Amino acid sequence: MQIKNFLKIIAFTAITACILPLSSHAMKANRAALVNSVSPSDSINDSRTAAQIVLRVNEIQDMDKSNLSPEEKKALRRELRDMKHNADGLDKKVYLSIGAIIIIILVLILVLK
Repeated sequence: MQIKNFLKIIAFTAITACILPLSSHAMKANRAALVNSVSPSDSINDSRTAAQIVLRVNEIQDMDKSNLSPEEKKALRRELRDMKHNADGLDKKVYLSIGAIIIIILVLILVLK
């Protein structure tokens, strides 16, 4: 009895692993529809913020830092750290690996039995 259940789980996992790449390919084709689902004001604000961060980082890279005092250098590092924290918050995507998806499916199968 346990072997039958184990074989069912293995077969379901194999089928799911074969189907997942097909669904991810379909998502790439519909990327425009997914992008339009995000509110335009958020994406505009995010792109403006990202552009401002890039400009400021380029300004800091072009600066001659040899004449700065240690306090000024520390302030620049703090500013860069804050900008990095803000830039990390702009990426609102969630990534799942195939292994994680398979584990979630197996747990659901075991729980819903």
